[in-house]
Amino acid sequence: MKKNKMLEYVANTAIVLMLCVISLAAFMGTGAGGRVNEVYAPIYKGGAEGNRVSLMINVYWGDEYVLPMARLIKERGFSTTFFIGGSWAAKNADTVRELHAMGFELGNHGYNHKNHGSISYEENKKEIIVTENLLRELIGAEPVKLFAPPSGDLGDNMYKLCEAEGYKVIMWSRDTIDWRDKNQNLVYDRAVKNMSSGDLILMHPTRHTLDALPDILDYIQANGYTVTPVSENIG
Repeated sequence: MKKNKMLEYVANTAIVLMLCVISLAAFMGTGAGGRVNEVYAPIYKGGAEGNRVSLMINVYWGDEYVLPMARLIKERGFSTTFFIGGSWAAKNADTVRELHAMGFELGNHGYNHKNHGSISYEENKKEIIVTENLLRELIGAEPVKLFAPPSGDLGDNMYKLCEAEGYKVIMWSRDTIDWRDKNQNLVYDRAVKNMSSGDLILMHPTRHTLDALPDILDYIQANGYTVTPVSENIG
């Protein structure tokens, strides 16, 4: 009888320990919103082969700097991805069309710069799909299925919507933090220091980013890298 109780105790203890291990593993692999990211994994970096990097330029403002940045990149024979906010695109339709005509890839950055980790599935759908439809109307072609969440805010409803609509969620490996630190030298250092193949370099259309861009492109070229659209980098 004592032996049976001991076996029962050991079995129950083993079950409790197993459940703790499972819970800990789920916690360690879970992003904002409670979804295990191994299933809906955002992309933080492209491939290690090919010496490719991408300048992922997120656009909700900085109208006067968008095209000058695009022209500098194009003059070097490079291309990259502009992630477009829908509300900005609605007010800057000609600029969107010109970016497309210049051969740049246009990704989706939501419509109103909301925190996608804290809004409903339907709100995520409205933000992303309304932007997709607007871009399609403006450029007369299918927009690329890449979504860069504003502020990098991730969540379960966003993951599920992106999976259902065929979107890849794009984050970044390098952040210039140019929206906060209005310093050309800081932008340059954060963009290029310890650069490696596959880097996704986050930036915005600001005066100091435009000023830093020629030196960033010089560094990229001098070190044998090329600037490509995000879809090519992660492909």
